Amino acid sequence: MFAKQYSHRLPADYDMGVIRRRAAQLGPQWDHTEGLLFKAFVAQERGQEAGVGNLYSSVYLWSDPLQAADFLLGERFDRVLDSFGRPHIESWLPLDVQRGPAHGALSLYREEWALAPGADRAAILAQEKARNQRLADSHDTFAVLLALDVQAWRLVRITLSSKALEAGHPGAGYQVFYLARPGI
Repeated sequence: MFAKQYSHRLPADYDMGVIRRRAAQLGPQWDHTEGLLFKAFVAQERGQEAGVGNLYSSVYLWSDPLQAADFLLGERFDRVLDSFGRPHIESWLPLDVQRGPAHGALSLYREEWALAPGADRAAILAQEKARNQRLADSHDTFAVLLALDVQAWRLVRITLSSKALEAGHPGAGYQVFYLARPGI
């Protein structure tokens, strides 16, 4: 498996309706993508929830890393390049993925924290997998992913929730504009 996210900062006065329409138009094209578990079209809006600015982002979980590479190096990624330029892509090694009972997602939360040098990595992994399971057992969870940023030695948790964004929820919150889930 392979997980990644890239984001595009947008001007403060950007019409986020353009992004909503883009997600609604392009999202269904991902509904049958081979090797993809899910792709979330997400955004933060200036002045809403915790949004300090306008941001458009895509979060992916691939079952097949070769399909992820084909996408990034193929014609399909040209649409991103032509619209927003070449983004910095954060990539992670998935450690645990749990499916929850919810049928869709309105919000996505991203938490991250460093693994301290000398930390008991096996114990931390067991603890975080148990937390993933507790989160997945919640009626409003669509899916939860725990991953390792191997370059920065930090853990990243992505939680997709059927509830609208909640102030005070751990991590950075995003509105889900479209969730393609061909492999989940």
